[in-house]
Amino acid sequence: MRKGIAISAAAALALAAVTAAPASASGSFRVPGPDGVTIEIATVNGSGCPEGTAAVAVSDDKEAFTVTYSDYMAVTGGSSSPTEFRKNCQINMKVHVPQGFTYAIASADYRGFAFLQPGATAMEKASYYFQGMPQTSAISHTLEGEYADNWQFTDENDVAQLVFKPCGEERNFNINTELRVLRGTSDPSKTSFISMDSTDGSIKTTYHFAWKTCPPL
Repeated sequence: MRKGIAISAAAALALAAVTAAPASASGSFRVPGPDGVTIEIATVNGSGCPEGTAAVAVSDDKEAFTVTYSDYMAVTGGSSSPTEFRKNCQINMKVHVPQGFTYAIASADYRGFAFLQPGATAMEKASYYFQGMPQTSAISHTLEGEYADNWQFTDENDVAQLVFKPCGEERNFNINTELRVLRGTSDPSKTSFISMDSTDGSIKTTYHFAWKTCPPL
C-alpha cells in the first residue's frame, strides 16, 4: 500500500473510474473537459497492482484516461499456488477539477488476454464509488474455456444512470477491479490464466469521463 503519493493528472486520472453519488449539478454533461485536472493517489492496494506496476495517461481532450498494468494476472492449474487464482487492485484517489465542473464515468473499456483450458472459466469484475457514498453494484464479465485470445469488455452507463460527484464537495474516488480464474473441470496439471493485458504485455483499461457544469456559487 502506498499513501499520500502525488502524481500528475496523466498518472492519476487513469486510476479513477466513476459511477458515484447524486450531484446537484446543472448544465449539459456534454461540455468539454476542463484544463487543470489533477489527481492525488491516496492508496494503491492489491495483489494485481504491486508498487511500480501501474501507470496512467489522460487524453488531451480530458474525455478519457487510461490505466496500464504490467503485473495483473490470475492463474490456476499447473504449478500455480492456490492463492494465484484471484488478483485484485483497489485505487483510492482525489480527483481535483477546476471550479464550476464535476464529472462522472460514462463507460470503461477493459482489455486483456486469456488462456483457458477446456472446462475452466475466468471473470473480470469492477466497481466504482465515491468515499462516504454507497458502493455501486459490481459489473462482471465471464469467459469460458477452451479460450486463447485477446478479450475486451465494456461497462457502460446510459445517460439517465450517470451519477456525478456532488458539486463543491471533495470526495475521494475508488476503483476496485478483480480478475479470477477457476479450474472447473479442466485438467489440474494444465495452466489457465486471465490477465488485464494486451499483446504487447501491458494491461490497459480506459475510463471515459462525462463532464457537467455546476451552478454558480
